[in-house]
Amino acid sequence: MDLRGRNFLTLLDYTPEEIRYLLDLAKDFKRKKHEGVEHRYLSGKNIVLLFEKTSTRTRCAFEVAGLDLGMGVTYLDPGSSQMGKKESIEDTARVLGRMYDGIEYRGYDQKIIEELANNAGVPVWNGLTTEFHPTQMLADIMTVEENFGYLKGIKLVFMGDARNNVANSLMVVCAKMGMHFVSCGPKELWPSEELVKRCEEIAKETGATISMTEDVKEASTGADVIYTDVWVSMGEPDDVWAERIKLLNPYQVNKEIMANANSNAIFLHCLPSFHDLKTTIGNDIHQKFGLTEMEVTDEVFESSNSKVFEEAENRLHTIKAVIYATMRERDE
Repeated sequence: MDLRGRNFLTLLDYTPEEIRYLLDLAKDFKRKKHEGVEHRYLSGKNIVLLFEKTSTRTRCAFEVAGLDLGMGVTYLDPGSSQMGKKESIEDTARVLGRMYDGIEYRGYDQKIIEELANNAGVPVWNGLTTEFHPTQMLADIMTVEENFGYLKGIKLVFMGDARNNVANSLMVVCAKMGMHFVSCGPKELWPSEELVKRCEEIAKETGATISMTEDVKEASTGADVIYTDVWVSMGEPDDVWAERIKLLNPYQVNKEIMANANSNAIFLHCLPSFHDLKTTIGNDIHQKFGLTEMEVTDEVFESSNSKVFEEAENRLHTIKAVIYATMRERDE
């Protein structure tokens, strides 16, 4: 499988076979990491991380992945680049593409990363946009496969705001890998009809199914994976909290929902999560609305069903696979 020079903007651009290759590569990198086997395959190369939205897991995963592969890594936070302010996205891409061998972008509209990719001349990777979060998806399905031993036929249920980048990308990856995706939440927060139709077309070829429902019990019954995300995404205004809490509180992942799922079902969350009052935002919401937990209860988050920290670790191994696969010069 030769992915050299490819961008990684959305999993819509990748075949099931290519996704399978990246997963297998990530598993090998995870083994090497745990066994202390050095893998500085990209020594002498350099990458830059462009962050318009901050992150813990994405930044750390890209930085450690780059360093493990032997590369130099430059991090540019939201205040350290003139992109879109004094310098156009196109010009920024053309400059950075002459200095670096790969570019990661985490920020806003998908069109921004597409413009970077069209002008950089080096691989560009999506660390998160408003529409898609493909590196998260590789970590998610790697975690699913580690727990069940397979992907095809797995029923994955997303509870909550099903139009956000995580839910969009879950629908895509489930369609690609022959999984059964269920979006469970209020109709006004369902994904776009255009993306649903596109995923349904993919599903016809892979044996996957795509469905939407507002019925929590219908969705969670027989589920293998229950997945949720925060109710208000990064960059959204604070004044949406009241409406979002009203809409999504019925879709909180709790012990009743997990009891509807299969006995060996797992819980996933891309993190960070508001499952207690140990954050400033969690405390603020508690003061305003009286909630002690939001999208998931602490009981579920801390349960044996929860695989969120394995999932978080897998961000490193899957991102490393993407970097290596798109930048390698020869087989190692």
